[in-house]
Amino acid sequence: MDQNNENPFFGIYQTPFGTPPFDRIKTEHYEPAFDEGIRQLDEEVRAIAGNTEIPTFDNTVVALERSGKLLEKVSSAFFNVLNAEADDEMMEISQRVSPKLSESSNNIYLNEKLFTRIKSVYDRKEDLLLSTEDTRLLEKTFEAFSVRGASLNPEDKEKYRKLSSELSLLSLTFDQNALKDKNRYELLLTEESELEGLPESIREAAALRAKEKGKSGWLFNLSAPSYVPFMRYSALRELREKMYREYMSVASKGDEYDNKEIIRKIVNIRLEIAQLMGHINYADYKLKQTMAKTPARVYKLLNELLEAYKPVAKGEYEAVQGFALGTEKENITVMPWDWSYYSEKLKDIRFNVNDEMTRPYFELDNVKKGVFGLATRLYGITFKENKEIPVYHPEVQAYEVYDADGKFLSILYTDFHPRDGKQSGAWMNSIKEQYQDEDGKDSRPQIIIVMNFTRPTETKPSLLTFDEVNTLLHEFGHALHGMFAKGSYASLSGTNVYRDFVELPSQLMENWLTEKEFLDQIATHYQTGEKIPQELVQKLIDAANFNAGYACCRQLSFGFLDMAWHTRTEPFDGDVIAFEKEAWKQTVIVPEVPGTLMSSSFGHIFSGGYSAGYYGYKWAEVLDADAFSLFKETGIFNKETARSFRENVLEKGGTEDPDILYRRFRGKEPEIEALLKRNGINTLQSNRPAS
Repeated sequence: MDQNNENPFFGIYQTPFGTPPFDRIKTEHYEPAFDEGIRQLDEEVRAIAGNTEIPTFDNTVVALERSGKLLEKVSSAFFNVLNAEADDEMMEISQRVSPKLSESSNNIYLNEKLFTRIKSVYDRKEDLLLSTEDTRLLEKTFEAFSVRGASLNPEDKEKYRKLSSELSLLSLTFDQNALKDKNRYELLLTEESELEGLPESIREAAALRAKEKGKSGWLFNLSAPSYVPFMRYSALRELREKMYREYMSVASKGDEYDNKEIIRKIVNIRLEIAQLMGHINYADYKLKQTMAKTPARVYKLLNELLEAYKPVAKGEYEAVQGFALGTEKENITVMPWDWSYYSEKLKDIRFNVNDEMTRPYFELDNVKKGVFGLATRLYGITFKENKEIPVYHPEVQAYEVYDADGKFLSILYTDFHPRDGKQSGAWMNSIKEQYQDEDGKDSRPQIIIVMNFTRPTETKPSLLTFDEVNTLLHEFGHALHGMFAKGSYASLSGTNVYRDFVELPSQLMENWLTEKEFLDQIATHYQTGEKIPQELVQKLIDAANFNAGYACCRQLSFGFLDMAWHTRTEPFDGDVIAFEKEAWKQTVIVPEVPGTLMSSSFGHIFSGGYSAGYYGYKWAEVLDADAFSLFKETGIFNKETARSFRENVLEKGGTEDPDILYRRFRGKEPEIEALLKRNGINTLQSNRPAS
């Protein structure tokens, strides 16, 4: 039997809108498709590099941009499934394929003949009269080769080749270790007394979790829908401490899943690569292609925010500490495993609002309709579920998305609930980027958003917390960035922008959740159909900035930790735990716990693309607060403001410098004051430009 005839990757997809035929793709199809995709790409690259014609933008830069179609098909399908539905076989394939992909990438970026052609075009760019987008593609292509060693001597090129291949495999292993270690921990409670403080909805979800595992009792684990409410509501301090210590020791227990040595290797390889490229440290190397540009500007922002928020955070801790003392009638120091518990109780007293009061109004299907409806109201787009589109898991739903004029815009996949093979957290990804083909036809994108939301139980639908609704809005903002893409080249479309700019569209969407008019539209009681009471809406708005200082300092701690790992100028062989504690000590509000470690499961910076870039969340938060202030001025549903944001930011992707795009939308430089105002942070400084 001809394997090529059986492997779906080797033919044209006979599916609606050319979506991946997940119903036909089998695990054994991936590896042969990867091998053939790599072979075809290598052949295409050799042809471009060996072209005897004078190098031009079209026969070199555009030709390279359009190469590797088969590899892109199999990679996008494989890695989306690997992140959301992995099993041991998929993980083993990823370990085998990773070195091959690194080698293929290095064969491109270290190809001297190819770089000579690209440099020839780049050196003549002023005379070529290219469009803004074409110029951007040329510049980004040249930069990509430069930062990946194209200018190195033969000996250093070989060194870079080995280092980058090893780094790729280490990052993959880091992720898989964290997932396996997180998944193996379970807290099974068998006595009613052990459930003290836990609301009925949380108990019911835990009982269902236990039943699905063939156990009796109530099962809790380290997934967000289980861990977060347990820490927030469980009245048993010793159990909260136990859960916290497990959560903060993922992949750091000294066994086969321990990531501490992998962390040492990753940071040292990154440093070696950076210094090989002529930079003092990895952050200096990585930040060249960001809005921040330098570590100094990153630290300037982090320190400005810390100065503004830390005094507020200290006051918040003192309030929670005082409340705990008054509640327990005994000497108690609020520790990390106490923070959510006492904070929630204090918030409930101050504002008379908590997750259990609001959950019935945030039924997942209804919230999703509300979020889709927000996009319709702002941008005119509509969503139509298509059950004929194959999906990789029965829980995944696929939608056709249409523009206001009825023109097809995108495919959107949604995947909402945790599974054992699924990475934690939430993310958006592209199964296919938007681009224009050789004939100028607009090839529309296929976008996926993935969450880990509270599951339905035997008696209730999926009822979300306020934070989970916020997460949906965040990832949907990323999805809009991908779906609205309107460019010529896949590598510049959608979310292919600077890392510290990519969070602007996502974080901007979160702003609507504390707007009364929007909340009133999306929040409907799942049993009675009644809209959320206005007094409850106001309580949510009033409580929005509760412990904002602490929340900011927590985010800043991650940014400082990331920068500490990546501004090292000497190799690291020390104690990972001690390094972490020192790195973020200035941000610490709640007492530290010896022996705990976050770095070992900090996938964002060790495997997820945010190395020397985690500050980007706060950078983008300055932008999103400033951007939303324009919506506040013109009306939160103002179509003209939405049109401007779509045309100047969402559609543009990486086709222009983000500083230019933002100023074009906003009409001025961003200012940090909008963020401080939104969070209710008082400052004597005014009209201070964002860092």
